[in-house]
Amino acid sequence: MFLLGNVGGGGGLGGPTNVVVIAKQTIPLRHQITAADLETAKASVNGNATLGNVYTTTADVVNKVAQIPISRGALITSDMLATDPNVIPSGAVPVYLPLAKGYVAMTIPTGEQQGVAGHISVGDYITVIASVSVQIFSSGGQQQGPPKSVSKTVFTNLRIIGLGPASSGVTSAAGNGQTTTQGGATTTGVTSSLTVELTQCDAEYLTWFLANTTIRYTLESYKDYKPTPPGDNDDPACLQITSAGGVSNKQVDAKYHFSTL
Repeated sequence: MFLLGNVGGGGGLGGPTNVVVIAKQTIPLRHQITAADLETAKASVNGNATLGNVYTTTADVVNKVAQIPISRGALITSDMLATDPNVIPSGAVPVYLPLAKGYVAMTIPTGEQQGVAGHISVGDYITVIASVSVQIFSSGGQQQGPPKSVSKTVFTNLRIIGLGPASSGVTSAAGNGQTTTQGGATTTGVTSSLTVELTQCDAEYLTWFLANTTIRYTLESYKDYKPTPPGDNDDPACLQITSAGGVSNKQVDAKYHFSTL
C-alpha cells in the first residue's frame, strides 16, 4: 500500500513532502501511458514506496506500459510499469491492441543489422529505407544505361507497438535486470519481428516493399518522437480500411519516384 499524506499541502502523515507522479485517470493493464494519464502532486511518501522507485516528472513515465491496473489518484511506482508489454504476465490480457481509429497493426521482420542491433523497443518510432533496382519499374523490362539502384526513405514515424518473441535484455521499468521469459526460460537473441501501427493503405505499400526490395530500419531519436501515440486516422486518401485499393510497381513509382531519382 502507498500512502499519500496531505496531497497538495505539507505535513500530512509526518515527514517531508515531495513532488511525485500520480494517475490522473484509471490506467488499465498493458496500457501504454501517455501524458494525459498523468499529473503530479505533493505527497509524503510512506509505506512500501520509497523515493528510489517513484517518479518526479511525467516525462519519466510516458510510453511505459502498466503491468497492473492503476487506479485514479494512485502513486505510480516503477514496479507497476514495464518498458515492453512482452514482460507482463498473460492472464488478464486485453483481447485487442490499443490501435487508434483507422489504423491497423502489421508485423514486419527484423534482425540484428536490419533492426538497429535490437535497440528498438515498444513505444519507439522508426523510419524505413527501401533499396531497389530501378529496372523493376521499367515497362519494357530493360534498363537503359548502367545498372542503377536507389535507396530511399519510404516511411517515417512508424510507431512500434510490439516486439517478436526473442527479446533479450528487456527489463521492467524497475530495472531489476530480469529479461523476457517463456515457459520459465530466459530468451536470448535479438527480436525477430516488430509490430507497427499504420493505415491499411500504407500496409499495402509496406507489403510491396518487403516483397520486392531490401529493407532497413533506422531508430529515431527520442527527442524527435511524437508527444503522444497517433490520434484517429486523418489521412483523406485512406480514412477507412476499405479505402485500400491495391499496390503495384506503377503506384509505388508514382508515389515514391524511384525511377526519376
